[in-house]
Amino acid sequence: MGAGIKLIADSGSTKTEWGLLGAAEPLILKTQGVSPYFQSAEQIKAIFEKELVPQLPAGQPVTAIYFYGTGLSQPKNLQLVSDAIKAVWPAATFDVQHDLMGAARALCGAQEGVVSILGTGSNSCYYDGKEVVKNNPGLGYILGDEGSGAYLGRKVLQYYLYHSFDADLHARFEYKYHTNKDEILENVYRKPLANRYLAGFTEFLSENREHYMIQNILEDGLNDFFFNHIYKYRESWTTALHFTGGVAWHFRDIISELCELYELPMGKVLRTPMEGLLEYHR
Repeated sequence: MGAGIKLIADSGSTKTEWGLLGAAEPLILKTQGVSPYFQSAEQIKAIFEKELVPQLPAGQPVTAIYFYGTGLSQPKNLQLVSDAIKAVWPAATFDVQHDLMGAARALCGAQEGVVSILGTGSNSCYYDGKEVVKNNPGLGYILGDEGSGAYLGRKVLQYYLYHSFDADLHARFEYKYHTNKDEILENVYRKPLANRYLAGFTEFLSENREHYMIQNILEDGLNDFFFNHIYKYRESWTTALHFTGGVAWHFRDIISELCELYELPMGKVLRTPMEGLLEYHR
């Protein structure tokens, strides 16, 4: 049997990125997201077994797992994911942490910083170089998640359903999505994982960035994140602001402009934390 491998997971609601250390070279694998708010331990276990295990190198046992995921600051959710990991890899050691700790370790290493995740959902914290010391409460995609994919996607749907888009944008939306009010409401209010559904509409924002209405949605949505979250840390004015996640990466120019406007020190932007986590756990 070959040498053991370490698994490092960065998991959001939409997808999980898995880094492997100990194989011939570091590998990056992907599965669907793990969200203990919406999935049971049995469903999470099934994702590991059906989507991840078949991708792992044959003959190399998993000896250690570092899992960073959404919703894991709550003990009940942390237990769900821990139970699923133990069921699939009973002999491995494991450490389960919330995604903010993963982002902080990836972006800051052993330095302090204000760390923000802008992906399907959003979150932020002040990290002192070892621990997440302050965390403005995350309220989820219905009450919070300002600046996230779900938040911005909801704005797109509001503009469409309220007929706020001009004729050109309205036509572009209908050509791309071929949907209607009933189908949208069904996906948002009756089907599971509505946050992923909403976040899917950020692609429309990326494709139509030159339009002033789209620019307004982006600027207002990201400004809401700064006002409700970044502003709540007094350290934001004295230490670097770091960002990770798909929304942060694709709209990093707007984030940079907001930092400049508010005279805040801009730090790193990573599309995902994985590059930094591989370095941290190496």
